Amino acid sequence: MTLDEIRIANTSASFEPALDYVVTKMPRFPFDKFANANNSLSTQMKATGEVMSIGRTVEESLLKAIRSLEIGLSHLYHRKFDGMSEGELLNYIRIGTDDRIYAIAELLRLGTSIDSIAEATAIDLFFIRKLRNIVEEEKEVKANIGNIKVLREAKKKGFSDKVIAQFWNMLETEIFALRKVNGIIPVYKMIDTCGSEFESYIPYFYSAYEEENESIISDKKKVIVLGSGPIRIGQSVEFDYSTVHAVQTIKAPGFEAIIINNNPETVSTDYTCSDKLYFEPLCVEDVMNIIEMEQPQGVIATLGGQTAINLAEPLRARGVNIIGTDCKAIERAENRDAFEKLLISLNIPQPKGQAVTSIEAGIKAAEEIGYPVLVRPSFVLGGRAMQIVAKEEALQNYLKTDVEIDEDKPVLVDKYIRGKEVEVDAVCDGKRVFVPGIIGLFNIQFIVDEYDNVYIIEVNPRSSRTVPFLSKATGFSLADIATRCNHSMSLPKQEILTSIRRKRSVFM
Repeated sequence: MTLDEIRIANTSASFEPALDYVVTKMPRFPFDKFANANNSLSTQMKATGEVMSIGRTVEESLLKAIRSLEIGLSHLYHRKFDGMSEGELLNYIRIGTDDRIYAIAELLRLGTSIDSIAEATAIDLFFIRKLRNIVEEEKEVKANIGNIKVLREAKKKGFSDKVIAQFWNMLETEIFALRKVNGIIPVYKMIDTCGSEFESYIPYFYSAYEEENESIISDKKKVIVLGSGPIRIGQSVEFDYSTVHAVQTIKAPGFEAIIINNNPETVSTDYTCSDKLYFEPLCVEDVMNIIEMEQPQGVIATLGGQTAINLAEPLRARGVNIIGTDCKAIERAENRDAFEKLLISLNIPQPKGQAVTSIEAGIKAAEEIGYPVLVRPSFVLGGRAMQIVAKEEALQNYLKTDVEIDEDKPVLVDKYIRGKEVEVDAVCDGKRVFVPGIIGLFNIQFIVDEYDNVYIIEVNPRSSRTVPFLSKATGFSLADIATRCNHSMSLPKQEILTSIRRKRSVFM
């Protein structure tokens, strides 16, 4: 076929695209997992994945991309560069690194000329001016606390509620409410490569703070499925497998299936996969904006890995119906203290450990537990920022430099046990598997020590990386089964049989 014979919506593939939006693609680097690795960039590939964001301006699109990376940042700011001098920062940006863009922003805050930055980095002045626009808008927001006109302009430039709340010493929920009262809510624009020259409808949307909303709201019952975001160590396309299969199951009885995701490498972000695709950051604010407009019957948060499950409780707190496992059950599994009490009540062994919220508490916990200890942040997946620590000095260094630790971000300190890890994935309809309160997919991790003692490490009330393997090994799509369980179809009604399969590594 020739290009003019290939149809894309109402135009042919030979049509010259006319774009009225800006797309930003940013790589996702694994330096949060390998904090001491060399983060300089060269021809050697170091990124594990990427995010894509869409906005009306470069500034808006860039800030969306930063939020989408899930590296603990919600703005063009990194605390790593606090207190560094202009000379130190100029020297730092001469070499390409994963975080150079934040160092450039810090230089702009210090008043460094864009020509000096361009000379040091060889970055085109066009892009440096865009970064300067963001920094100048920061100053405007900080100087005009509570000003609605400034708030509206900041939202147009892509500033999140979270960062505005920090500048104004308010809660993120208060900024969200302030926007709603003053009519500062996003509309959703359709991806249209014709620049609106031709009539077309592709259900693929991005947010913008403008007037006309192009996302047509139907009368059908809807379910939103949260995606898993960028590929990183421990969270990859296995989760997208579950998302796609769940969408197919949701669509079968006539529900409208909506996906929110930001990873251009996945099947779920092909606009033909779902009834609607929103290419947005997987943050509470961005997801809530979509929920308030679409008014779905519920949201599935157990199939998108740790990214999605971390959104379950904040969304529930805002009145959203989380389909499947109750948020209290999720909290009981994810909260270290609550989970430890549950295991004690059931007389189930677990490695000694504590959740700590300060460096001093971490040192004390390690002394009580006994070195070596395994330390890691809570609410993460795939061993991110996990270390085995044998001495107090190494533990102090880890708690000071490698992780954030406070009341909202506890660090887990566990006794390190040498042994084999064993995993179990299962589906529960709330009755047939004895895991009270869990409905849908869940994953249990055990450790078997050298004396064959079995300990539970953790229970994850969500999909896991082994779901695709298990689905192919058994012939049953676990994501489909779990989605039906989420919609109150029990395992017996689905005629699910039990069987055992085993996956082994093959060494040549």
